[in-house]
Order: sequence, then structure tokens, then C-alpha cells
Amino acid sequence: MLALLAPILVFGLVIFVHELGHFLAAKSVGVYTPRFSIGFGPALWRRRKGETEYILAAFPLGGYVRMASRHDEATAFLEGGSEEGAAAKPSDDPNFDPNAMIPFGPKPVPEHRWFESKPLWARLYILLAGVTMNFLLGLVVAIGLAMYYGKVVIPTTVIGAVRPIDGRPLLAAVRPGDTLKHVNGQPVNTWSAAAREIEKSQDSVVIGTNRASVPIQVNQPGEPKSVDILGAMDYQLPPVIGDLFPGEPAAKAGFQPGDSVIAIDGAPLGTWSEMVAIVAASAGKSLRFEIARKGERQTLTVAPKPMDGIDPVTGERASVGKIGAYPSDVTAREPASLGEAIGLGARATWFMGTSIITTVRDLVTRKVSVDQLGGPIAITRASVQAARGGGETLFYLIALLSVNVAILNLLPIPILDGGQILINVLESARGRAFSLRTREYILRGGLMFILLLFVLVMFNDARALFR
Repeated sequence: MLALLAPILVFGLVIFVHELGHFLAAKSVGVYTPRFSIGFGPALWRRRKGETEYILAAFPLGGYVRMASRHDEATAFLEGGSEEGAAAKPSDDPNFDPNAMIPFGPKPVPEHRWFESKPLWARLYILLAGVTMNFLLGLVVAIGLAMYYGKVVIPTTVIGAVRPIDGRPLLAAVRPGDTLKHVNGQPVNTWSAAAREIEKSQDSVVIGTNRASVPIQVNQPGEPKSVDILGAMDYQLPPVIGDLFPGEPAAKAGFQPGDSVIAIDGAPLGTWSEMVAIVAASAGKSLRFEIARKGERQTLTVAPKPMDGIDPVTGERASVGKIGAYPSDVTAREPASLGEAIGLGARATWFMGTSIITTVRDLVTRKVSVDQLGGPIAITRASVQAARGGGETLFYLIALLSVNVAILNLLPIPILDGGQILINVLESARGRAFSLRTREYILRGGLMFILLLFVLVMFNDARALFR
């Protein structure tokens, strides 16, 4: 049931909201919309209400809103066939409506109800409505999750690691094992509270511990930003494995979630930060991990893989060793007010959006391989896994996918919203529309690009599935 219902909920909701945005915007400015379809291909269910026929189609990998257009022939191959000359006739349609417009009756569509008859602002409003609705869905879901589940807090104030900032030992007086007592004179009882106070700092931040009070100039020329101070400190974590990256050294060596690391190469270990420092400095070298698993001691050997990252000692970018393990989750929950939930939801949505933009940029600059792209199978597997993780994980995936769809639809590829926006702006700038043949070539080029991308992600999906 999860394998069936989770993907339908994730795909269906994201697609429905996107197309609903286009549909409502088009109706609001008077564009004739004879078809609203979720999915492509043969219709599994259809019903006409008013001027519009609503369809659930066989392949739920997208959807479309059919709008009256003088370029109907050029776009027909994308959206289920041309409406030109498709007026219903009494002899071949039992639902013939003599008062309806094409394709449900004999009446032609008035020119003022064509998409192209509307001013540029109205066309852009229609084209942007889908991605706007997706952004709003992501934001609403993120706010709802914060309201229902509360805000995440890190209940400890014990410092686990301290790093230089831009090569300068600005936090030298703060040591691992110290306890944060106050920030800028404000008492703090969680790491989350300390982080908020540090981020709010203007010209300086004063870090108060059980041993000392350390003032640091921030947000001034030549000085670090307040967020750099926060990034130079880690809270203390126990050396317990929380999760593993499949196929990475730790997983291959036989580590399991819940393993507690006692020592590395015979040296006793007390915190996660200590383990990270040893692993980072041992890229390509075999390390003997002594672990406790269900009350029994075991020894596992693993060689950290060299990867580009941040050196946990110097704080500088370098090649460091990693084994592909996450620490155990020590976070807790506290109730969030409506204002806090809105702020948390907005930050989460912003984080999703910037992460996706960064990924697209890295794909274009080849910092990230196209092998990392996933398609419908990957999303289906993620949906099922998220559903097994509970409602919070599932709805976070919906929010993430919705923001993903919004940003990717803004790419300037002809059959996507971003490409259509670009075409309409160019036509407006040149003072006349592209010819039907030119528009058809542009759209077919965009379709070819999307088909090639689809083949690539399906290949990646199949390869991952067989693995």
C-alpha cells in the first residue's frame, strides 16, 4: 500500500497544485481553458463541468492546462491533440452541447479569450502562477510541520570542537568541553538559543563559558560575520553512529546504526568531534575502530575515503578523510508559536530553494555528475521510504519536491514555464510573434531536451534499482 499510495500523494499533490495555479490564473483573466489534466496519455477518468473537462490520465508524470491559443497546432503534440476543427457533432458525441465552444460544441472560441490576446502582464501572471503555487505549497507545508511537530532544539550547551576563523585563533580562549553560559549577556540553556543570540549580534558577540568571557568583533570590515562565529564551534556529541551512506567505507566495513565507537587504533574516544578529527587526518589509511554493539565489543577496520571538505582542525577547505557516517540524533522538540513557525517554515523553504539552485549550478559547471540525477523511480522509492519514516518525513519530501518543481520549471527550456516566459518576453520585445513553424521548432527542441533528460534519469533509476 505504501508503494502505491505514497508516490500518488507526493506526485499527485505537487502536480495538482502546480496546474491549479495555471488554471485559476487563466480563468481569472478570461482565457478559455477546455481541459485540466493530471497526467498524460489515455484518460482513466474524465468529467466536464462548465467550460472545462477534468481528466485523470494514465501516466501521472506531469499534467497540463489546455488554453485556447492561436498557436494550437504548434502546441498540440504536447497536450493531447489539436482542437482545430475538433468541434463536437451530434452524430459522434452523445454529450454534444449546441451552446458550447470547441471542442464540446460547434461555437468557435472568441479571439479575446485566446491566451495570446491578453497583455504581456496577464500572460506572465498565468505562466508564473504554477511555480508560485508550488513555492506556496512548500512554505505552507513547512510552516504546518513546524506548528504540529514543534521547533527542533539542541538541548546541550557543551562545546565539542572549536576551529580557527580565516586562519585566526579568535576563539582560542574557548575550549572543547567548555559549557556555554551566556551570549551577549543573555543566559542560554540550549545550543539553539545560543545560535539565535549569536546570529542576532551586530558589531560584536560576547561568548560566555564556565571559564571565561570572550568578546569578538563581527560584521565589520576585515572581521568575521556573526554566522562565522557559530560555524567555528560544534556542540558535543557522543561517538554513536546514527545513520550510514550506502556504499561508503563505513557501510562496507560493517558498521551499523547504534554502534558506539570506543577507540580508534587503541586511543580512547570520548566525543564525535574527536572521531571526525582522526578520520579527517587519515584519508586512505586503515583505522581500527573498537565499537560496542548491543553490549558486545567488536573491531572493524575501515579506510577513510579522501573527499573535498572542511578540515575540522583548521576550518579551511582541504582534502579530508570521510567514512560516510552520520552522528546519532540528539535533538529535541519544543512547541513553536505561530510567529516562530512562520519564521522556521520560511527558513526551511529558503534552504530548500538555495540547495536546489546550488545543485543545478554544480550540474552545469560539472562539479556534480549527472549520475546523481534521479527520476520517477527514485522519487517513488524516496516517497515510500519517507512514508515509512512517518508523516513529518513524508510531508517534508512533498515540500522539497514542490520547491524543486518550482525552480526547475523556471529554467529557460521551451516547454517549461521559464521557456514560455522567455518566448513571450522576446515576442513582446520584437513587436510580433514568432511564426508557427519557428515556434514549433522551438517547442520540439525543448521536448527533445526533456526526453533526453528523461532517458538519462530513467537509466540512473534503473541502475540504482539493480544495484
